[in-house]
Amino acid sequence: MSCGLLEFCRLQELKTVRDYLFHGQTEPVENNQTELSGPWLQNCTVSLSPCSDLLVVAHEQKAVFLSAKWRTDGGGREEMTLAVSWSGILSTEEGERVSSTICIPLASQKRSSTGRPDWTCVVVGFTSGHVRFYTEDQVLRLKCRTYEIPRHPGVTEQHEELSILYPAALVTIDGFSLFQSLRACRNQVARAAAVGSDVIQPPPLAYKKWALQDMDAIVDHCSVGVMTLNVFDQMKNASILGGFNASVKGSPPAMSQYVTVGGGPYTGFYYAVEGSTQPLLSHVALAVASKLTSALFSAASGWLGWNKHKNEDETVQKHKPKVEPATPLGIRFGLPDSRRHGESICLSPCNTLAGVTDDFGRVTLLDLNRGIAIRMWKGYRDAQLGWLHVPEEQVSRESSLSTSVPRRHALFLVIYAPRRGILEIWAMQYGPRVGAFNVGKHCRLLYAGYRLLGVNSVTSQGWKIHIHQVCLLDPVTGTLRTVNVPFHLALSDKKSEGAKDMHLFKKLTTILKIWFVFFSFLPLEALESLLSNKSIPVLCLTNITCALLSALQQQDADQVDPVLMQLCSSRLKLLQLYTDIHHMNSSADSEDRNELDSLDGTEGDLARVSPTLQRYTKLNSRPSVSFVQDAPDAPLPAQTFLSQIECTEDGQLKLIHHSEPEWNQLGSFIFWGCLCGKSPPHKICDKLQQAAIGPTQLLSLLLSVWLQREKEVLQTPTECLRNLHELLVLLSNMDGAIEESWDPQSVSPWWQQCRNILVQSHNSAAALLAAFVAHRAARASITNRADSKLQSEWEAVSLELEHWVVCVRQLEDVLVLQTLLLVPPTVGAAGGPAALCSIKTLLEGGSGGITDNVSKWVFRHNLASEQLKEILQESKDKDEEEVLMTVCKRFPHSLSPNLLFAHCCWEFVVQWNKDPEEGAHLCRAVEHLKLVSSPHIQLGICTMMWSTFIVKRFSAAAFLIEKHPKIACDVGMGDKAMTSFLGCCVQLLQVLMEADSAVAEVPPPELSVEEVWCGAEGPASIAELALDQKGVHYPLVQHHCLLASLLHAALTFSLKVKPLSLFDSKGKNAFFRDLTTIQLLPSGDTDPGLVLLRQEVTPDILRRHLVCQLYNQGLDPHAEEVMLQVEDKDVLGSQLLMITGQRLSYSLLHNQDQTQPAMEILARLPPTLCTWLKAMDPSELRCPLVPLFQTSRLVGHVIEMLPENHAQYSLALHLLEAVDALTTED
Repeated sequence: MSCGLLEFCRLQELKTVRDYLFHGQTEPVENNQTELSGPWLQNCTVSLSPCSDLLVVAHEQKAVFLSAKWRTDGGGREEMTLAVSWSGILSTEEGERVSSTICIPLASQKRSSTGRPDWTCVVVGFTSGHVRFYTEDQVLRLKCRTYEIPRHPGVTEQHEELSILYPAALVTIDGFSLFQSLRACRNQVARAAAVGSDVIQPPPLAYKKWALQDMDAIVDHCSVGVMTLNVFDQMKNASILGGFNASVKGSPPAMSQYVTVGGGPYTGFYYAVEGSTQPLLSHVALAVASKLTSALFSAASGWLGWNKHKNEDETVQKHKPKVEPATPLGIRFGLPDSRRHGESICLSPCNTLAGVTDDFGRVTLLDLNRGIAIRMWKGYRDAQLGWLHVPEEQVSRESSLSTSVPRRHALFLVIYAPRRGILEIWAMQYGPRVGAFNVGKHCRLLYAGYRLLGVNSVTSQGWKIHIHQVCLLDPVTGTLRTVNVPFHLALSDKKSEGAKDMHLFKKLTTILKIWFVFFSFLPLEALESLLSNKSIPVLCLTNITCALLSALQQQDADQVDPVLMQLCSSRLKLLQLYTDIHHMNSSADSEDRNELDSLDGTEGDLARVSPTLQRYTKLNSRPSVSFVQDAPDAPLPAQTFLSQIECTEDGQLKLIHHSEPEWNQLGSFIFWGCLCGKSPPHKICDKLQQAAIGPTQLLSLLLSVWLQREKEVLQTPTECLRNLHELLVLLSNMDGAIEESWDPQSVSPWWQQCRNILVQSHNSAAALLAAFVAHRAARASITNRADSKLQSEWEAVSLELEHWVVCVRQLEDVLVLQTLLLVPPTVGAAGGPAALCSIKTLLEGGSGGITDNVSKWVFRHNLASEQLKEILQESKDKDEEEVLMTVCKRFPHSLSPNLLFAHCCWEFVVQWNKDPEEGAHLCRAVEHLKLVSSPHIQLGICTMMWSTFIVKRFSAAAFLIEKHPKIACDVGMGDKAMTSFLGCCVQLLQVLMEADSAVAEVPPPELSVEEVWCGAEGPASIAELALDQKGVHYPLVQHHCLLASLLHAALTFSLKVKPLSLFDSKGKNAFFRDLTTIQLLPSGDTDPGLVLLRQEVTPDILRRHLVCQLYNQGLDPHAEEVMLQVEDKDVLGSQLLMITGQRLSYSLLHNQDQTQPAMEILARLPPTLCTWLKAMDPSELRCPLVPLFQTSRLVGHVIEMLPENHAQYSLALHLLEAVDALTTED
């Protein structure tokens, strides 16, 4: 066991981070060009949270925050990555730059997450002296010390604190006070953001400010914490400082120790006696406290959008805070070296050692208790330091010891030398180098030296948090790696060798345990691997399995794995079965086959359904797309055969249904040769019975193959039926198929399983043929049992046969219905895939399931109501009409005209509701509704249509025409579709009034279904729902019909009218109410003003519309007569210009009898006129072929109507020239 570098995280978008931080600076790019291997990361301030969930990279004024995320790699493994969560500029004052960053995770106060951070605070120090606190979501150095559990009872408990080093002062902030302040600040910021306020009351903050003296330059520091000298050291120090007559206190005072590095002296030791100052910050803006609070409550709330509404360029406070003078603190002693200047100091986790780097490329190890240098390494220029605190692994002997005995810990110093690209690990204090790694020259060693803020001796009990003490960031690969060092490397000499042997022994013991478990399963896994390999021949697999089974049988019973023995025997049995079936399928063996049974009793059934079967086969023989590997004819590998059969504990074989294609392949492999007559059925069944496969599973497999290969069965139905009958008889005679105690007067589970499979099948033809054969086999079985028991000549009456009679009748009905559904629609119909039906789906569809399927077929074929009515009157002109009549005869009750028209009406309106632009669907629905002869059903259908689909769009259309544009989105239709919709609304309401008038004269109809379909369980049919509807209020329906007529007329004639304004308040309130309720309607007395408003309809609009319609029909003389009465000639001229363009476009572009002179005239026309003519749609004309002289007269009228300054006047002149040219050519 040795040291190792373990990758645990990757950085995403590292190039994006570099480009953002060094945007506009060419030096890093020139040194690195376009690669990430440059030294740009060495010029940045990098800080990683101890929990490794937040990384801050800052340079100059900019910073980038990267947060931890989990993602799945290509291999399906979860890995942690650091992705950019925020980037921006942190500096707020001109010229200030980021000088130091630190990420402090704050401990959660929740019981359920003890030991986990609640959130991470980013503390940033700037060259201006400001220290700002940011949420996870933003001075010379920042150092933090968090709570550590004491290893020994005599060790002084260290408190949490944050220390800030300034060029002339050292500020320490109490950790508990900082923790409470940060929590309060975060809560206040969130509360202020919720109420939209910027006013935040800063909480008090406890800090100390020291002026470090007697050093020329200080560049880094570490706060060792509170320490107490022993009595001897106290007397020594007092004698040195005070001389012979110095007085010594009885108890040594507690002191806070600070160690600094820099120059003159090279290292300084400072001691501040506790209790000498009481610098509690309250509400006075003092010194650094003002800077802390201002940054804490402004910058911390500005990130993550907490203060987005506030202007980011808010002006800086006009009055700078008052700076409190620092308390002088003299140096106690130091390590003088006039030429050496310290660069950094790194405190060990136990607060007893520190590593110092200098400008000479040395790394010095300091003993902080004695204040001396105890070790030095050279050749480490620009070195980066870190510490590893490794606990001893738990061993078995410790379990018997008291839990109060503390575990041993080892300390290692990690040194990264960028110049050499090497990472070294040294054992403390005088130990050897225990590990070295070549890691590259541009990495960064990240060592936090602290854990969670806000933890104390109470909350730390039982907490377990996984942190990485030392991390190495590689900008080339974007990886974060941690150092793993085993404890035994800290032991020296003989103890080290013993520890290595102990760990090696533990490792070997673990490997042997794993190997012992693995070795017992090795032959089992090897055999399973061989049996799952599809490239190994069957003979080879059989020989291997036989050899392994023979070897196992020769061993002692105690040494043989019973699972392996059972696997070998079962797989050998299956391989033999596979080989036998494969041999019988490949070799035509007809000598030992029994004579094929005659199908007495089924010839009449086949003759009866033969026309339907032929039509069904023709319609179902269309080519379809399928995959070769899923084809049932594909050869079945032995491995697939083995994977679908498993051996139970009692030696029985059980079929496993993994997927439908594999199941069909297995069934085809076993039974298709028998069904085609290529394999002897009795031999196949004998082999299956010897293999102890349950007959119920074989029956399910046989019928699955029969139903799935319906097309092949229908090619030779007679031969396949004989073979199926023989197989059913053979399977029925197997042990466990039909119980000996079965009473023929009850339902047999065997035949019930057969019926259940056929009932659920969508292959209706194959299901019907199988039902014929199964019915005959069941009748023969019942007869044989009756003869053996009764010995009489009477025919046995069985409930089982009655079930078969019903099943056969239902399957015949389903076959006829499925044949109709397979009839393809004509060109231009709605189309779509043909619906598939079965007995189960029809029964689950309720009493209206059959009618619902036929109505969907009518919609797919887009049959008009009159066309459907002619078909129902037995006019057999087409094949599809004949099939429909056959279906109607099979279902005389379910497909009665009233029910069929009602369902067709509902199907068309449902499809219209899906696409309201298809107004033809709603028109077809109303047409079908008119042909419902029962007023009760008609009334109910109208009511349901109105309340379910119509009224919402009708009200939206009314408000839209009333100039409420916001309602347009609720209509969902264009102008043309809306006009058709309103016309259908008028017809629907008229049908509703007629039906309501006729309800009292006709009794309600009685709904019934066919006898064999009485067991339908499902939703109620449309007709049943219609009969359950309440009656309507006739005046209210008439009131809505009047509004619908007004709306339809307004859109048809393009009238600028407000229809709702033509009604009084009572009439408006009654609109869009439930038609079954009684509403207060307008009386006979109408307001005269309202009467005048109703009569304010300009007849000139109707005259213009009449003129356009006459020209549209080609009735130009009549149009000229009406045109004399039109007043607004300009508008009429523009409308007639469109008709002229449509006529000319038809003559030049869309006429099939185009002549060469017409093409020449078209070529001579101006480009604008040609483009305009191509945009015309002549299909809107009822009579496009009009004599040219009439079109010429029409153009002349247009020119007379349009003023010369009209925008379309020049276009009319070009039209006149084109028409004259055509007239001249003719």
